[in-house]
Amino acid sequence: MTASDASAAAPAVLRRRPVLVTGGAGFIGSNLADRFASEGHDVLIYDALARSGVDRNLEWLKRRHPNKITSVVGDIRDEAAVGDAVRDAQAVFHMAAQVAVTTSLVDPREDFEINIRGTLNVLDALRQRGERVPLIFASTNKVYGDLADVELEKTNDAYKPRDPTIRSAGIGEDRPLDFHTPYGCSKGAADQYVLDYARSFGIPTCVMRMSCIYGQRQMGTEDQGWVAHFLIRALHGEPITIYGDGCQVRDVLDISDAVSAYASAWKRIDAVQGRAFNLGGGPSNAISLRQLITHIEEVVGHPVETIYNDWRAGDQRYYVSDARLATRELGLKQPISWLKGVAALAQWLQEERGLARSGALPSRLQNAEAL
Repeated sequence: MTASDASAAAPAVLRRRPVLVTGGAGFIGSNLADRFASEGHDVLIYDALARSGVDRNLEWLKRRHPNKITSVVGDIRDEAAVGDAVRDAQAVFHMAAQVAVTTSLVDPREDFEINIRGTLNVLDALRQRGERVPLIFASTNKVYGDLADVELEKTNDAYKPRDPTIRSAGIGEDRPLDFHTPYGCSKGAADQYVLDYARSFGIPTCVMRMSCIYGQRQMGTEDQGWVAHFLIRALHGEPITIYGDGCQVRDVLDISDAVSAYASAWKRIDAVQGRAFNLGGGPSNAISLRQLITHIEEVVGHPVETIYNDWRAGDQRYYVSDARLATRELGLKQPISWLKGVAALAQWLQEERGLARSGALPSRLQNAEAL
């Protein structure tokens, strides 16, 4: 798509100072776009629609908000088209990315072009505008590396840190950066560019180093979106492949809580500009892969077959966000319990895919509401 094509695709909304969401047809981006359109903002979605299923998210958004959502199908690597999309934005949420470690190992150059050059295209378009336009960036916990120095013990199908401080609170923003795999390098470099554009050019930016976000509109695959991927496999009666021993632990966060954090960062941008926050469910929502599968079996009402394979490059055996800084500075509420959130996602996936109800699912969801 050329710059002129992008400009012609959305002339009306560009004149109304929209909220720009790059990667806005993706899982997190579509939920952000829905939130802002519901609040009365015009929203411009810039997305290559390269990921399977995201076109359905875009169609859903346009049905819900026909007068508020405008889209441009474009590549984040297209500097001119990105410049046109950024031109009149009142705020930018930069979600467009190559999102899989495995893909980065197959094609590190493309990973670099999308995650680093694409981010620089957005940042420099804002710099050239010469206005204080907020940019909130979706980073990752992978900027902290594989955390191999964190001593762990295995208890109840889950790894736990021996350090009592990390065990009780998680990994904080003071953890040294340590990029592993091309994906970790590209997202980490983009993370640092976003922070430096606040220092060097006065652009009000904020970085969210996300743990595992899950919820409605997630089209999970084996490489990214593992909570939804596990549920999809279970609902279809298909086996789930576990890489490693399944005791690796992540903290999971419902998409509604993640969207609230992003919205708050925009609202409080003058106070939080130039800062990075860990965003995840914290210790209360920390689970191992095995523990999630056990819960999924309860939700869907039947056993789930698992297949074990070798560990994958860069996989952390333990990562739990210390989200206390984000909670305090962004005014966040207690996150939704993972038991309730996973059950709700199962129901949405069942309905979205037109699957016959198992009979067990509704009762499990009713039980989850009390959690």
